[in-house]
Amino acid sequence: MNRTTFHIPNISCHHCVMTIKNEISEIEGVSSVEGDPSKKEIVVEWDSPADIDKIKDKLKEINYPAD
Repeated sequence: MNRTTFHIPNISCHHCVMTIKNEISEIEGVSSVEGDPSKKEIVVEWDSPADIDKIKDKLKEINYPAD
């Protein structure tokens, strides 16, 4: 299992985190998404076929691009 922390400057509240969580969880292979609006971070646990590029692409698509 892989675990990656993404810094996302657009996060401003728990609603943002829930939106990200719902969208990223739909990617096949993603097992966990947790977020902290005060740190502007999400932590994603994933296995293949998910990968960092797919996660970053989805974040960009939903207007929460990662640094």
